[in-house]
Amino acid sequence: MAGLIPDNCLEDILSRVNIVEVISAYVPLKRAGRNFKACCPFHEEKTPSFVVSADRQIYHCFGCGESGNAFKFLMRYERMEFLEAVELLAKKAGVILPESKKQDPAAVNFITQLYKLNELSGLFYENNLSLPSARLAKDYLLKRGLNEETIKLFKLGFVPDKWDMLLSHLRSKNISLSLMEKAGLVVPKDNGGYYDRYRNRIIFPILDPRERVIGFGARVLDNSLPKYINSPETPVYVKGRNLYGLNLSKDSIRELDFVVIVEGYLDVIVPFQAGLKNIVASSGTAFTPEQARLIKRYTSNVVVVYDGDAAGQIASLRSLEIFIEEEMNVKIVSLSEGLDPDSFVRKNGVDALREEISNAKSLFDYKLSILKSRFNYRNIDDKTKIAQAMLEILAKIKNAVLRSEYLKKLAQDLDIKEDALFQELKKFDTGKPSANPVAPNQRKQLNISPTEKLLIKLMLEENDLITRIKDSLHPRDFLDERSTKIVSHIFKLFDEGRSVEPNLLMSHLGSDDFSQLLCESIFMPDQLSSEEKEKVADDCVKRLKHEKSRQHRQSLEQEIKIAQNSGDEDKLQSLLQEFHGLIKKGVRI
Repeated sequence: MAGLIPDNCLEDILSRVNIVEVISAYVPLKRAGRNFKACCPFHEEKTPSFVVSADRQIYHCFGCGESGNAFKFLMRYERMEFLEAVELLAKKAGVILPESKKQDPAAVNFITQLYKLNELSGLFYENNLSLPSARLAKDYLLKRGLNEETIKLFKLGFVPDKWDMLLSHLRSKNISLSLMEKAGLVVPKDNGGYYDRYRNRIIFPILDPRERVIGFGARVLDNSLPKYINSPETPVYVKGRNLYGLNLSKDSIRELDFVVIVEGYLDVIVPFQAGLKNIVASSGTAFTPEQARLIKRYTSNVVVVYDGDAAGQIASLRSLEIFIEEEMNVKIVSLSEGLDPDSFVRKNGVDALREEISNAKSLFDYKLSILKSRFNYRNIDDKTKIAQAMLEILAKIKNAVLRSEYLKKLAQDLDIKEDALFQELKKFDTGKPSANPVAPNQRKQLNISPTEKLLIKLMLEENDLITRIKDSLHPRDFLDERSTKIVSHIFKLFDEGRSVEPNLLMSHLGSDDFSQLLCESIFMPDQLSSEEKEKVADDCVKRLKHEKSRQHRQSLEQEIKIAQNSGDEDKLQSLLQEFHGLIKKGVRI
């Protein structure tokens, strides 16, 4: 996992941040002796079993097994990739990542300039709402039901009906025209020069989950067209990779474990103000795999709310199948004709929208109902068309049990034999079966020898014992390959004269199992003095060597039987000699 970042850089970051401070920003921690405790943020529980060790800079949940260091916590809680977590903590710790030095400085500077320019422009638009010329824009927002707090929260702004108001403002800040154009803020004239992209419009800044302004949407105040103008794609803004409002809704999405997806800016803002905070907008685009994976950082459950005009469009439904391909649960709400989420909430209240969401249909049921309304399912040809369209969805469902249940339901609804549908389904390329990774709240304690865990614990607590154990054991003497890999890294770091700390080992090893094994080992209870730890270490070494020899004897017995049955006398004699050697050492089964 750490491959792209040098080990010394990861060590530097982890040595400068305090995991207690990192986690307490998200979870209220209470001191419990030398450690801190809380209810686990990764599964529901009433009695706190989530422990954070300030000494070891790690966390472990005794309820679900979730374990790790500061990087791992951010990856799990914020749904970040490893490199994103490293970058965030590096910034917090004041560590400059070497990757930045390898990049083209001009390219790095250009991206930074775009973010700063967008931030500067967003502030300019926001401040414009206080101008006398913004009275109509402000009245418009208030008539749409927005209050001052919401206007400020979403950083809404305004630009008057002038051709170069933003341009002049940015020029006064020594911003180049070239950079303004690349940010999509100004447009070149045919005969030379530039003019503002947005004029006489309400401005909706678009922020990424890290609260950076990446683009803008602009709405007219009347019925003129186009109603909306959006930022063109830039190096920091790609429409199909972002969702409007996610910066404000991500915590609620994670807490409620589902997201409501709507189409427009006000479709997010009005319900959000009314209390429905787990809501984002696709900004009128067909869903992309990048958007689905972005949502999946926070939840796997999606409810898409269509307005009356969009409902029943098979083409738009097809884009929702991306969520199925990403193994997400997607449901559909179709509001009554002519109402979008914005107008629906203003007319009926947010509780009415919540009721619609609670009664949302699965994508399967919704598409089937639309197809049955369009075709005569009692007609053989039409029934075939419906079946083929529905099998397209079923082919994308990777869970075999779910696919089987939907196939059975489709057979009943269309009065077609299930075997016939199954034969047609096999013609589709269903892709590889899901790996079905174990969710955190399903993870069980690792089935690894307590002797191996205790030896790992002793080496991490008393680095002086590493030499003593290393002189007596080889990593391959550990029976579990995960223990072998951890011990190999401990020996390697020790030989290199580097710090042997569990939070650093986790970054080197990466896998969840390694983090869990390290934490289960470290949090094993003991009240041993340094002298007692030496004796316990010696006893564990003897026990492990004996168990290794015992398993070796069992293996030899099997090989001897095979050699006898095959008549291989040379191999048999060699195996018997090795076997008698073990007997002399007193190795018993």
